[in-house]
Amino acid sequence: MFYSVIIPVYNRPQEIDELLESLTYQTYKNFEVLIVEDGSSDKCDHIIPKYQEQLKITYYFKPNTGQGFSRNYGFDQAKGDYFIVFDSDCIIPKHYFQAVEDYLNDNPVGAYGGPDKAHESFTPMQKAISYSMTSPFTTGGIRGNKKHYGTFHPRSFNMGISKEVYAKVGGYKITRMGEDLEFSMRMIKAGYQTALIEDAFVYHKRRTSLSQFYKQLHFFGRARINVGRFYPEEVKLLHWFPALFTLGFLSLPLLYFIFWPLAAMGLGVYLLFLAVNFSSSLAKNKSLKVAIISMATSFTQLYAYGIGFLTEGWRKLLKG
Repeated sequence: MFYSVIIPVYNRPQEIDELLESLTYQTYKNFEVLIVEDGSSDKCDHIIPKYQEQLKITYYFKPNTGQGFSRNYGFDQAKGDYFIVFDSDCIIPKHYFQAVEDYLNDNPVGAYGGPDKAHESFTPMQKAISYSMTSPFTTGGIRGNKKHYGTFHPRSFNMGISKEVYAKVGGYKITRMGEDLEFSMRMIKAGYQTALIEDAFVYHKRRTSLSQFYKQLHFFGRARINVGRFYPEEVKLLHWFPALFTLGFLSLPLLYFIFWPLAAMGLGVYLLFLAVNFSSSLAKNKSLKVAIISMATSFTQLYAYGIGFLTEGWRKLLKG
């Protein structure tokens, strides 16, 4: 098959340089690349000529509308049988397209998604964040795992859809805050099958500091509530876990004054959570520094998601 790679970018030329370089090493070459610059002030147009002899690449600049609508813009220009979406902060392993081609030839599906991993070149913070976003001891384990919870919903950092799906279902209806979840749910409700291709993983840099990671996960918590506007049934008990985690932690000072043994027991649960993530990260990354940071990123992941989920839910409740 012929694939069209759509990459929206906003003020991140360095990331585009690294992503495009990784695409030059692909063992399967039958694809084009569409860079959609979403109204950036720090543009990446000067990066494109560097790769034009190695890749079928086209650059587009458009006014800022957010990543969802920028992907739609790319879909409209794409010529492929299958449209593949990457975030600009991804690095693509050289076997990626061959893994997708092999899977889809044997298992044709309307859409697929792949996991994310940490590259050996990532900083300790990036590795810790990657651990938290993929760990079974946080909510990360349900996202890119073969034993995921419920129906698999591809996410836009690493997702492919067939040309037919786009023609029948359309593209993104919202441009941010859960746009990929809404899109995946709409495809599934239209009768299309989705699949997780485990070997079609990407190295996903994500955020580079704890504060940026907090903001991202806070946004993810809000996004789950936002998606509930379209599909209320998709806000499930599982998605309340980070909110309960957050409420429990915030209640510890009050419990101390009401009944301190219960507060001590609760604190022990949180310390156990940190210890489990420390041990799991240490076993996975073989780095004491990454394991220590992983305690902070795992706590931040649940706490920030919980705060975002609760505040957006409260806003929705006030609006009726």
